[in-house]
Amino acid sequence: MTVRPFPLSQLLLLALLLLALPACAAGPGDTSHAADHEAGEAASNEGNFPEEEKVFKTDAEWRQQLDEQQYYVIRQKGTERAFTGRFWDHEDHGTYTCAACGLPLFDSEDKFESGTGWPSYTRPVEVRNITEERDVTFGMVRTEILCSRCGGHLGHVFADGPAPTGLRYCVNSASLAFVPESGGS
Repeated sequence: MTVRPFPLSQLLLLALLLLALPACAAGPGDTSHAADHEAGEAASNEGNFPEEEKVFKTDAEWRQQLDEQQYYVIRQKGTERAFTGRFWDHEDHGTYTCAACGLPLFDSEDKFESGTGWPSYTRPVEVRNITEERDVTFGMVRTEILCSRCGGHLGHVFADGPAPTGLRYCVNSASLAFVPESGGS
């Protein structure tokens, strides 16, 4: 039995078709932010955060500053196990900040119980404080969220959240610190 090689022109055509498929997934005229996240499109706002306010450290400096779990999640883009982080069921009022650089990220008023075991929020304190990037790891297309100041991995954003945004910012507790609201619980 003779095996004939696949013609190069047919291989190139197949590759082009496979590359075009993701573009077909988005509906025509659908320009909502939630629809972009559903399609795995990241609306990166990296250019909106002032360069002079960004934090740059060496790997050795991050290892010295962060504990082992924080380093794994924030610098190596790891994920803590569901229902194990200290903020997944945290109900105090205040602001959740980046554990690596202290940038305000989420307000407790925007936190909700998603049933996932990770802290979830409908929106960030300021859009410019979160950078979004397309994440295609583990055979999935997702939108990764990072701290705009230090580039630390926070988690992912999904288009299955409640009103008013329809978004669920799913964040690792190890990526967060908490500043209680002054004068109250």
